[in-house]
Amino acid sequence: MQTVHSRLGLDGQARFDALSGGWRRRVMLARALVSEPDLLLLDEPTNHLDIEAIAWLEGLMMDHPGAVLFISHDRAFVRRLATRIIELDRGQLRSWAGDYDEYLRRKAQELAVEAQRDAQFDKRLSQEEAWIRQGIKARRTRNEGRVRALEAMREQRRRRRERPGQAQLRLEVAERSGRLVCEAEQVHHGFGDNVLIREFSVRIMRGDRVGILGPNGAGKSTLIKLLLGQLTPQQGRIRRGTHLQIAYFDQQRERLDPAATVMGSVGDGRATVSLHGRSRHVAGYLRDFLFPPERLHSPVRTLSGGERNRLLLARLFAQPANLLVLDEPTNDLDVETLELLEELLLDYPGTLLLVSHDRVFLDNVVTSTLVFEGDGRIGEYVGGYSDWLRQRREPDGGGAGSRPGPGSSRRPPSPHRHERSRKLAYKDRRELEALPTMIEALEAEQVRLHAAVSETGFYQQGGEGIAATLARLDAIGRELETCYARWEELESRPESAT
Repeated sequence: MQTVHSRLGLDGQARFDALSGGWRRRVMLARALVSEPDLLLLDEPTNHLDIEAIAWLEGLMMDHPGAVLFISHDRAFVRRLATRIIELDRGQLRSWAGDYDEYLRRKAQELAVEAQRDAQFDKRLSQEEAWIRQGIKARRTRNEGRVRALEAMREQRRRRRERPGQAQLRLEVAERSGRLVCEAEQVHHGFGDNVLIREFSVRIMRGDRVGILGPNGAGKSTLIKLLLGQLTPQQGRIRRGTHLQIAYFDQQRERLDPAATVMGSVGDGRATVSLHGRSRHVAGYLRDFLFPPERLHSPVRTLSGGERNRLLLARLFAQPANLLVLDEPTNDLDVETLELLEELLLDYPGTLLLVSHDRVFLDNVVTSTLVFEGDGRIGEYVGGYSDWLRQRREPDGGGAGSRPGPGSSRRPPSPHRHERSRKLAYKDRRELEALPTMIEALEAEQVRLHAAVSETGFYQQGGEGIAATLARLDAIGRELETCYARWEELESRPESAT
């Protein structure tokens, strides 16, 4: 009981009816976990959890002796835990044996076969429709069996259930900002004795995509408000660039009026929105975000969490912006919309600040990560979540980034600088001399693969190609860790070694 409470950050004395929706979700998750059931049912369990809590929950689920049935759009969570995928697609329930990657591969193959089959059917139907319309001569000679077959084909086409539509996400981009977007120097901020940010410095340039990572309550939203000028730091200096136009996706959805209608939330009383210099009707624009006509006049308070997220994205993306701030945008979004949002952000020419606990989303979108590491300290790392894992502070007390990761400026010394190498055994000396070249080759390959993953069309290729690239990136990370560990071991050998 105490372990569950502490891991989920729960206050045992707090009243349930006074908690926010996110904290209520945590309490319900704790109640399910402490009962130790034979069958555990979880509906989006990672929403509103920080990464540390998600990792703990994954470990708990791996060790759970009973069965676990869960609904989740957290791809890393599903990838680690699922041994079978049950999919609801167009009213049909299907069970796919194997893990998530195997499901993606087989599903892509099935959809390709289905698309080819439907195209062939539609071609035959079109030919039969042309035949029946040939006129009086054709009607005199037409075969009644062929007519009945055509009617059956029409009914079959009418009953076909198309795959659900995908949101059509487009950003309204403003004029370019100045080259410098924001610079913080030795910033210190807190509330009373609670220091959230200590001696923090960073420089954010136009086009940077910066992830912000840390436990709930660490100060991520406070950091954003400081960088945007909504708060003044208690110590230090923050300088903002010129021509900034900011669009802010708020985690708490505070920018949506519960009493307003879906259409009114985007149009603000107008029937049209301006996108890329062209006027567009709000109803058509909202269709791109999967809102059917019958939902346009529904009040915001009746929307589901996913619908509210899509509505806020629709409102946000209609604003011209060159600095996009997204605070937990992935909660309640389906996987297809998540992947579309990733592609959109990769093509976005402006600057991005992203707070997220979605590890795959961070890996696929950001180019650097700011991590709250405790005691108000914020570390800056090249790359996304997986890159941070390889670079972060080691349990043995090594400094943050003490073991270099991709993009680090630290490199093994060139062989001619190794005076100690002459004291090593011949085999170890040859290994030490070869390590710099090996590390440089691995890092060069890693850079190429990261660039390939960042390409717009990467996730449009076959599942096997995607899986192979991501698996190789993972393997390179492990190989680099091994190389650096071996290099440091050989470097630390006593000079008297023989």
